Amino acid sequence: MVDVLGGRRLLTRDGAWVEAEAALQNKVVALYFAAGRCASSRDFAPLLCRFYAELVAEARSAAPFEVVFVSADGSEREMLDFMRELHGAWLALPFHDPLRHELRTRYHISVTPRLVVVKPSGEVITDKGRKQVRERGLACFQNWVQAANIFQNFSG
Repeated sequence: MVDVLGGRRLLTRDGAWVEAEAALQNKVVALYFAAGRCASSRDFAPLLCRFYAELVAEARSAAPFEVVFVSADGSEREMLDFMRELHGAWLALPFHDPLRHELRTRYHISVTPRLVVVKPSGEVITDKGRKQVRERGLACFQNWVQAANIFQNFSG
């Protein structure tokens, strides 16, 4: 994903900025296409929070994983409110970045929420990440890591 987001700054839930290259290097990235006004997005966000926390924030050794929120909200205020209210400690593409729309087109996003898991190159591992997280929990992550071909020795 560094290939796609390289040179960009991403936003944290707390309003800080991070460089995409540093944050995403050698990680499996899940693009979370969602909107705060969408009931399904609001329903899935807490599950994704737990999934993310168990892999990254609460793990003994953090997994090579990052979520990037790509908002489908109607305004920057809606996006930020949704992030503060329900999101985990993951990153977001700024609301006014035109890449938001390009990513929706590139990954054929017509409904939200969608969790598209990608390799560092931006190639899709799965566009059914939401379903996999719901049905398989943490077990799906090992398949994503193997498909991404970045860390062959991760055991989570």
